[in-house]
Formats: sequence, C-alpha cells, structure tokens
Amino acid sequence: MKMNNREYAGYIKRKSPKSPVWIDMLKAFIVGGAICCLGQGLMNMFSSFGLEQRDASSAVSVTLIFIGALLTGIGIFDIIAKFSGAGTLVPITGFANAVVSPALEFKSEGFITGMAAKMFVIAGPVLVYGVGSSVVYGLIYWLCTKG
Repeated sequence: MKMNNREYAGYIKRKSPKSPVWIDMLKAFIVGGAICCLGQGLMNMFSSFGLEQRDASSAVSVTLIFIGALLTGIGIFDIIAKFSGAGTLVPITGFANAVVSPALEFKSEGFITGMAAKMFVIAGPVLVYGVGSSVVYGLIYWLCTKG
C-alpha cells in the first residue's frame, strides 16, 4: 500500500481514538485543585500550631512530598494519576512520584547501581533545566534592574 503524506495523515486521523479533552481537563483540574486545597489546609494547620508562614510553607512542601512518595510506594499514586492525568504531575506531588517510581523500579538491581543510580532518571532533567533556566532568568533580571 503506497500513500502520500496527506493520505497517511487522513488514515491516522481515522484510526486514532478521539480524546475526551474536556473531561480530561476537568479531571486534572479537580484532582490538581484537591491537592492544592490539601496544601492550603496543611498550611492553615501548621500556622495554627504557631509556625511562621515561611516555616509552615516548608512543612507543607515536606508533607506533600512525603504523601506523594508514600502513595507511590503503596501503588495508589499511579491509580490517581491514571484517572487525573496532569492533575497529579503539576503540583509538588508529581516531583515525589518522579523520584520514587524509578527507585522502586530498579531496586532489584541493588541499592547503589539500581535504586540510587536510577532515582533521578526522570526528575534529573527537570532539575537540571529548572536550575539552569532560573540562573539565566536571574542574570537577565539582575542586568535589567541594575542601574
């Protein structure tokens, strides 16, 4: 069967399943919003314990990372992520999942060559480009405000 590019594109379009974009966005919004509401609830709780806002913010981040890592470890995070898509990836819980998932996957290869070496396979590039872009942004900001 010989096809040109236009015929091939039409064939792929006919065979590809339709994506329920609006439902997917709603699910991501609801789950992502629930995670953010949980974070705000934790912030209020830690503040009511007498922590200053800066300390309470740090405690919220650590708690959400712990919850994300725990849910990944017991297999619940994947179920939530399959349902909500990007709703779990955007908040800080997605970072915890990105670190813990490869560690669990490669733990059979040992602690050093498996788990420790592969732990940042997914999160590593995000960290590298995140830190790199923040340095570039910081330099641009410094150059623009210097004067």
